Amino acid sequence: MRLRRLWPLLLVVPTLALAGGAPAGLGPRIVETSFRSRAIRGVVHMEVYLPADYTTSGNRYPVVYFLHGLPASSTSYHGADYLRTALDQVGRPAILVEPQAARDHDTDPEYLDWGPGRNWETAVGQELPRFVDRRFRTIPSRGGRALVGLSAGGYGATLLALHHLEAFSVVESWSGYFHPTNPAGTAPLDLGSRAKNARASAHTYVRTLRAAFRRRPTFFAFYVGRGDSRFRAENLRLHRELLAAGVPHLFRLYPGAHAQTVWSAHAVAWLRLALGHLEPARA
Repeated sequence: MRLRRLWPLLLVVPTLALAGGAPAGLGPRIVETSFRSRAIRGVVHMEVYLPADYTTSGNRYPVVYFLHGLPASSTSYHGADYLRTALDQVGRPAILVEPQAARDHDTDPEYLDWGPGRNWETAVGQELPRFVDRRFRTIPSRGGRALVGLSAGGYGATLLALHHLEAFSVVESWSGYFHPTNPAGTAPLDLGSRAKNARASAHTYVRTLRAAFRRRPTFFAFYVGRGDSRFRAENLRLHRELLAAGVPHLFRLYPGAHAQTVWSAHAVAWLRLALGHLEPARA
């Protein structure tokens, strides 16, 4: 579906946390907004979750960019209530950005650049942070940005962060993978050349990461369920590669499969780790 909105839409929607009668302007808020992307030649929508004191503090806040799984529709960035609840429980004020990463006619772009009008890596990894920094009171540096993703979003977060270490200092993959796959996540996706396939694989960068993380200190963590039959093996493989190369990282196996129960159960702990490695909110 082609979207023709030319200017960003800014709509403030109270969350359920305000339904009990909290005064206007207090409590966390969901902001629905968008920007026109040159990279995908269309509009990128997002939900932005603002801290409870955003309207009154005047502070700048770290930002957690959360990438959803794929295949997906144009509205799949909606509805991650458990993330907002988890962020509230962490107790470290931050902005949570959940961007659109697919369209109804393009459901599985894998967060990659495919060519004019379909360059999702550029849209999410470069245009999105620039827009968010302009629109909201962020800490506009890599020390204030985390890139976190779920399943295919975990792949996207890892690859975009490795391609853009100048922009992000924290990256987490939740039940993700580390090379492009088919929509079912069961087979590699051939991008058409050896060079393109190599650039799209996190394994390619392992031998360079020790030096890269020394130059730009980075918290890199990935988690997966023990029963995740699709992605556990590749998570273990990357963990072993990073250990052999002396690359600092955090890897954990958890009970469960590729399921919401795993992500909901550990979202607070995982977000706490991410925010613990970002600059705190400041005046």
